[in-house]
Amino acid sequence: MTVHLKKMAVGVESIAHLAEIQASRLEQARRRGEVPSLRHITRHGPKRAEELLGGGSLYWVIRGFVQVRQTFVGIERGVNAKGRPSCALVLDPELVRVEFRSHKPFQGWRYLSVNDAPSDAAPAAENGHGMPTEMAAELRSLGLL
Repeated sequence: MTVHLKKMAVGVESIAHLAEIQASRLEQARRRGEVPSLRHITRHGPKRAEELLGGGSLYWVIRGFVQVRQTFVGIERGVNAKGRPSCALVLDPELVRVEFRSHKPFQGWRYLSVNDAPSDAAPAAENGHGMPTEMAAELRSLGLL
């Protein structure tokens, strides 16, 4: 059974900002002569790794809203520079916008069932409001939509 993760994107201002950060990391890897891939490093590896790799995604919470997801490509377990266990969540570089959903702050990452995951977002012209998704989400959070 497929499962997803959700994670706070600390210090990230928007989807565009997340895309810039990730593009910069890929470029740095290229400059070092490494095969460029997006890795999000965590201390603890997910116990449900097989379920994540069976079509799961990492849902990013940006400024209080689940806004975007990235599909898992792999999970690499290893040790960090201090000799402690670490885990790299390898992500597809494509950022898929999802229906904005408000979310309270939390630490680390959390599992997210398929039934609880936000749907992929329709383009602004098709979202039923004819306005940018971000604006519709903000108005919805204020109870105006």
